[in-house]
Amino acid sequence: MTDWNEFKIVLAIARAGSLAGAGKDLGHDHSTIFRWLNAMEKRRGVQLFDRTSGQYVPTDAGLQMVTSAERVEAEIMALDRSITGRDARLSGKLRITSSETLAFRILNEVLATFRREHDGIEIELLVDNRQLDLLRREADVAIRATRPQEGELFGRKIASTPWTFYGSSAYLAACCHPTDLTSLSRHAIVGWDSGAVAAASLWLTKNISPHAFAYRSSSLINQLMAVKAGLGLALLPCYLGDLEPGIERVLEPLDELTRELWLITHKDLRNTARVRAFFDHVGGGLLARRALLEGEFPRAAAAAD
Repeated sequence: MTDWNEFKIVLAIARAGSLAGAGKDLGHDHSTIFRWLNAMEKRRGVQLFDRTSGQYVPTDAGLQMVTSAERVEAEIMALDRSITGRDARLSGKLRITSSETLAFRILNEVLATFRREHDGIEIELLVDNRQLDLLRREADVAIRATRPQEGELFGRKIASTPWTFYGSSAYLAACCHPTDLTSLSRHAIVGWDSGAVAAASLWLTKNISPHAFAYRSSSLINQLMAVKAGLGLALLPCYLGDLEPGIERVLEPLDELTRELWLITHKDLRNTARVRAFFDHVGGGLLARRALLEGEFPRAAAAAD
């Protein structure tokens, strides 16, 4: 078996557990993946997956192929990073991943000055609240709210980012102002859609009565807009809520929801010219906005006044 594409197909199906998921990862529709898988199994006279309850689970033969595919993929990725890591050009594509809130509120402003200095570098920004895999080169650089755990990753801490509840001035004028966490459940709460696993979503599920939720959304930006429209109170990162006109903090930041913001890349890529330039410029630009990121903007604004 010498066709790497066959390995990729089997690996994608195993990781996604479905043909639709594998097709999304590979850029094909599920019917094409189904046809390719059937052709592979027929050609080799072996079943590679069991189909149970809509899930595709590798058989023993499929698991052997998945294991080999993971090993080959790791070697290809290591070679790619090694070659890219020697690239001294301040040009080419740079894939960045960031949360939607950071991209909306802060990041584009910093990227604009980066591009003025390095117009040969093409930025591809993947706005995704999932943690894309830097080991598999799903992105070159990540700006994420977690300290890197994998030994192969290199990171630089930017700030600690607090969260708290926000409400519109009109909503708070019409309702009694919450004084503590207990009183929040007597208000209309804007929350996450069912199944969300973000830390803020899990906190809300644990601490707020389910009857208090008036509106749910998978997007924090949409939750922010819902607060502005007067739909209720929402738990937001302070750097997102503090600059938004017409809304205000309801409570002090919640210590248990404070996160660390990190700039992260793979160790093999840290000396690539465009990655190093990104760390220097964008890392510096984010550090210059540390007061906003760390929820000190209202105090800083008051001091300026």
